[in-house]
Amino acid sequence: MSTTFENLLYDLDTASGILTITLNRPTKLNALNAATIAEIDVAVEQALDDAQVRGIILTGSGEKAFVAGADIAELAALTPAQAARAAERGQEAFARIEESTKPVIAAVNGFALGGGCELAMACHMRVASENARFGQPEVNLGLLPGYGGTQRLPQLIGKGKAIELLLTADQVKADEALRLGLVNHVVPQAELLGFCRQLLSKILGKAPVAVGLVLECVNAHYDKETDGYAAEAHAFGQAFETDDFKEGTTAFVEKRAAVFIGK
Repeated sequence: MSTTFENLLYDLDTASGILTITLNRPTKLNALNAATIAEIDVAVEQALDDAQVRGIILTGSGEKAFVAGADIAELAALTPAQAARAAERGQEAFARIEESTKPVIAAVNGFALGGGCELAMACHMRVASENARFGQPEVNLGLLPGYGGTQRLPQLIGKGKAIELLLTADQVKADEALRLGLVNHVVPQAELLGFCRQLLSKILGKAPVAVGLVLECVNAHYDKETDGYAAEAHAFGQAFETDDFKEGTTAFVEKRAAVFIGK
């Protein structure tokens, strides 16, 4: 059953299997409050359970911001215990994105600051418009990132540079984010969603089970309780049991394009 969202737009193109989730709080520059984080979690869970959804694009409404940060007025009213739980809730929602076996691309159309940068980093890939800006400005408020920023930023750009950005609260322009490895591509804003759809369509042309297993294995590397190499070997064996493996190898021998069914 489809859910109605107050702060999101949920648009599934059934022909391609591409779902576009748009954060839709334009008067707040799509700032994250508790209700929006909860809706993101529900939307992603719904997408993962929907066989029609094969890949996801996550973006923000308007041309100024992907997500300009957290809702500071809401945060300021929290007790320490409430704040810790709010951070845990955000981490849980963003982990669901990161651990998705369906590819998720962040189409970053402007400011991605604080929680917005953390949300983008939870996605498997990031494509930025030329006017995009990234940063973790929490120390300016006497805070620190709470939705995984201290963990994912070092993974993406390295420990030293991540600590510099976390401690200075400096913003990074799109071209610098590309150089650092924080984003995969930078494109003109008018081309952003089209580029993301093209990139996702290319991925969706590959064997779906294999794509999901790749995502699982990459995430296993960062799980302290998991041996990533063992996970990869196990997944490699799993792939041999799939119809997609049979189709892919047969198509290769027959010199034709493979037609995968995701089994």
